[in-house]
Amino acid sequence: MGGIRERPQSLREPAKQSPCSPCRRSNVWTRHYLPPCPVTYDFCMNSADSSTERSTGRRPTLLLLAIMDQQQLASEAARLAPLIDKYAKVLVRDLGSNEDLSALEFDLAVVLGGDGSMLRSAHQMGRRQRPVLGVNLGKLGFLADLSPDEFLAQLPLIAAGQVGGAELPIRQHVMYECTVRRGERVVAEWLGLNEVAVLAGPPFAILDIDLYVDSELATTYSCDGLIVSTPIGSTAHSLSAGGPILRQELQAFVISPISPHTLTVRPVVDSAERVYELEVREPHPGTTVVTDGRTLATLEPGDRVRIERSEACFKLVAFPGHTYYGTLREKLGWGGRLAGKKSTS
Repeated sequence: MGGIRERPQSLREPAKQSPCSPCRRSNVWTRHYLPPCPVTYDFCMNSADSSTERSTGRRPTLLLLAIMDQQQLASEAARLAPLIDKYAKVLVRDLGSNEDLSALEFDLAVVLGGDGSMLRSAHQMGRRQRPVLGVNLGKLGFLADLSPDEFLAQLPLIAAGQVGGAELPIRQHVMYECTVRRGERVVAEWLGLNEVAVLAGPPFAILDIDLYVDSELATTYSCDGLIVSTPIGSTAHSLSAGGPILRQELQAFVISPISPHTLTVRPVVDSAERVYELEVREPHPGTTVVTDGRTLATLEPGDRVRIERSEACFKLVAFPGHTYYGTLREKLGWGGRLAGKKSTS
């Protein structure tokens, strides 16, 4: 069972008025129970579906996503689409168009590119998340970890929802909702996967940021910025700021200050069932809120940046042979000893 948390505001639907509307003066909000994102479940086209496909002619639908104004991605999408069509119905969409993907009907999204493309796809699917498989054509590929050749080799089994004789598992991950409130008014909002960062901005002097957890003042950071990250995002901006690596399935957030002016501050890991609010009483002219690498809003005195777990969960295909610690070693260079040191045993 999940803990008590606040009722999130929809990012796709207009807000509904309720007799239990929040009282902003006392900073107390209506709460309800929300179960955590399940760790795994089976792909929608499993072995039972395969027999149905033979009798009814239904084929799974794969959504092929790429940023089409990048020539490499557009060329790869054009190459892969007819190959996918041999095993599944294929839809092709431009991630760069910011289309609302929640309205489309499909079984699996295949994202071409890097981790930035994966973040775009998660945001554009909104609250109606579907399983995602990443084909890496970027630099790091922490989330998009299949090569094009690996994808094509496994395509028949992927379309059937099976790899290695077993049903293809999906792992679900925490997503967040961020709202920027100016008094009673919401001036910006975002559904995201990695992190929310408040950055000092020009003139680049030190910034004081108040952190509230479930309406209680936790502390005030004197720093260049503050990051609130999901477990998926813990290997991104938060890691660069000295934050810890969290296993991706954890139900938690990481609070990591950027260049704090103190000898004692440490990153904090807390439950995803908490609600986090950041307030900058005296922001700089360039103090901004950045969500998953995109500028969301410029802050004014008294604005509150609110981060909470979303009801939506990011659904990532857990491909056999690609393990979490293997990815840390191979793509982030993580290790417990100096490179090149030989074992004496």
